[in-house]
Amino acid sequence: MASTSATTASPVVSGTTTPTSSSSSSSSSASSANALASQQIAGNFQSFLQLLTTQLQNQNPLDPLDTNQFTQQLVEFAGVQEQLNTNDSLQTLVSLQQTAQATQALTFVGKTAIVSGNTATMTNSSASWELSVPSNSNVNVSIANSSGQTVYTGTVPESAGNQKFTWNGIGSDGTQWPDGQYTLTASTTDGSGNSVGITTQVAGTVSGVNLTQTPPLLMINGQSYTINQIQSISN
Repeated sequence: MASTSATTASPVVSGTTTPTSSSSSSSSSASSANALASQQIAGNFQSFLQLLTTQLQNQNPLDPLDTNQFTQQLVEFAGVQEQLNTNDSLQTLVSLQQTAQATQALTFVGKTAIVSGNTATMTNSSASWELSVPSNSNVNVSIANSSGQTVYTGTVPESAGNQKFTWNGIGSDGTQWPDGQYTLTASTTDGSGNSVGITTQVAGTVSGVNLTQTPPLLMINGQSYTINQIQSISN
């Protein structure tokens, strides 16, 4: 195991507008539907009022119309209009939330983030992971390259808690593997001898933000992560 400093690419932001994913397209379609429904309900309401006025003008004084039915229909029309207004308000809130997420994501560019994951980028023959070891134990480690080929397996003693594991790129057969993305799988055994998986985290610089997705995606070590996958951020 060896630790060396890794170079960081210049921050790049992907996308310059608010998110326009399928989710935002759905919101746009819903907005158009609500607008059309509002026009239709307004037209129907006017027709209803005209019909009501005509019936009232031509009703039989000896057998007047039942006003309860008209009142009930008025209440129903008002309820539908209120629901349409509520939908419009919800759409506005969703749009504001998407804008806030995009703004927050942009502030992370250039900062170091720790995220839940097991794929790290090896740079200058050094790749690191954070292992959440449940108790003092021997940890079985397996590392695979981007093609899925297992290039390293080994057992290392680790103390309980979050422990940093650094790999120097040398495979089990002594081969020095090139820089690139590598995936680590770690496990240990409990008191009964059963295999227990170990949670892994990776650290990297946020090199860019993809604003074309909802929620926005942060680019870290060549991988995409949502904001809620970030465990911590540091300068």
